[in-house]
Amino acid sequence: MTENIHLKATISDELAGLRLDQALASLFPDYSRSRLQQWLKKQQITVNNQAARARDKVYGGESIEIQAEVETEQTWEAENIPLDIVFEDEHILVINKPAGLVVHPAAGNYQGTLLNALLHHVPEVASVPRAGIVHRLDKDTTGLLVVARTLPAQKYLVEQLQARAFLREYQAVVMGTLVAGGQVDAPIGRHPVHRKRMAVVESGKPALTHYRVTKKFRAHTHLTLKLETGRTHQIRVHMAHIKHPLVGDPVYGGRLKLPPQCSEQLTNTLRQFQRQALHAARLGLEHPATGELLEWEAPLPDDMKHLLAALDEDNQAHNNDSY
Repeated sequence: MTENIHLKATISDELAGLRLDQALASLFPDYSRSRLQQWLKKQQITVNNQAARARDKVYGGESIEIQAEVETEQTWEAENIPLDIVFEDEHILVINKPAGLVVHPAAGNYQGTLLNALLHHVPEVASVPRAGIVHRLDKDTTGLLVVARTLPAQKYLVEQLQARAFLREYQAVVMGTLVAGGQVDAPIGRHPVHRKRMAVVESGKPALTHYRVTKKFRAHTHLTLKLETGRTHQIRVHMAHIKHPLVGDPVYGGRLKLPPQCSEQLTNTLRQFQRQALHAARLGLEHPATGELLEWEAPLPDDMKHLLAALDEDNQAHNNDSY
């Protein structure tokens, strides 16, 4: 099945000087750079009503128009994948997602996702957009997310999410020591060069993250964070922005830093932690049918417990019990 795409945009002054393909990636982040380049080659993208090349420079003010077709996926395959269901009724499901589980099929991950599992466990979600998935967690982020089983429930939950009425509280371990809590209020959008990354950019969407210190270690901090907005990679981008990236983050974490006189055990634990140390620990919302305020908690996964235990031992070994 094909879907007709018709989009229009104007090159902003902020994008002036970039190659056309880079500018297009910034203007149309829902589409991959390779897809945009294919459309350019087929002359399905015009600049000021003229065909253009990916390497052409833009100067600001140009009118962009896309008229193209994309293949759409009508159905996804149901798969018998175990789910850790924290709550379930005829309206919603609350899932405790493990690390490594992709939420929604995408390029490179068409099977083995939460969506495929939902179609097996609750087949009726096939009639709900995105199989009822209201919000997402990154592949290697663990913890709680809610799924709507009906169209009315999904509409109600999406409206709550847009009104910032969800309680979403996370646990994270970050590099460096933070003295006190605070907030990061910085807009997030696609990185202007690295298509698969997000970044703090002036042209991004508003993003606000609150954090407080749960425990300090010699060179790391255990944080509790709350989201007011839900931008892609928000906590990971915001913490990297203030120079305290998440431990193990393969995209935003930077080079591994070890505390001075670090034990072999802690060194190995930090090196072997190969995902962002982030867990969606608490979720609260208004039930779409009853209006009741509900809240759930998911305990830390074993790998984060092990990481915090190793950091605790390091504190004690260096007489940092006061932390």
